[in-house]
Amino acid sequence: MVNLLPTAIESISGFLLGNLAAIVIATVFVHSKSAEQAFFPVVVLINTIPVVAKAPILVLLLGNGMEPKIAIAALICFFPTLVNMVRGLESVNPQSLELMKVLSASNTEIFFKLRLLNAVPYLFSALKIAASTAVIGAIVGEWIGSTTGIGALIIQSTYNFDSAMLYATVIVGSAFSVLFFLAITLAERLAVRWQPAP
Repeated sequence: MVNLLPTAIESISGFLLGNLAAIVIATVFVHSKSAEQAFFPVVVLINTIPVVAKAPILVLLLGNGMEPKIAIAALICFFPTLVNMVRGLESVNPQSLELMKVLSASNTEIFFKLRLLNAVPYLFSALKIAASTAVIGAIVGEWIGSTTGIGALIIQSTYNFDSAMLYATVIVGSAFSVLFFLAITLAERLAVRWQPAP
């Protein structure tokens, strides 16, 4: 349980950082098609690099502390949230958009009162995926040169052939991931009240 704390900090920090960056960049993409056409292929290219290949590079760039693990978790969260957020912001009802323009709504009003509200369900779909993948990213980051955390404990248990510790570590990591997912699901139920029940 002591090793869960650094992993939890890295996962939650990466989750917040990656998703915040995705929301900001999605907003830029929706308002500037030239920026989307120029930079979206770069984002896709970065996303195609395997996590196990990104981890050593980030450790070399950021050192051996929590920073590379947070960066890996953020990178894993970033792409699905960006794609979902862009889709949510763009897929507004054309009649609603036309009505806002007829009523002389500014771009800011259209964004906050129409586009953002439309994108929130898409955002939470991505956040639920990101809640699990952020934990995976933090654990993978801890495999390289880390002495604390769930990932480091998995490697130590494997090298020591300590199967009981290995299974316990995997279960604790999975339990944290499930709790993180359930927390986002609860936040969605509290935040998205205007959607019809499934």
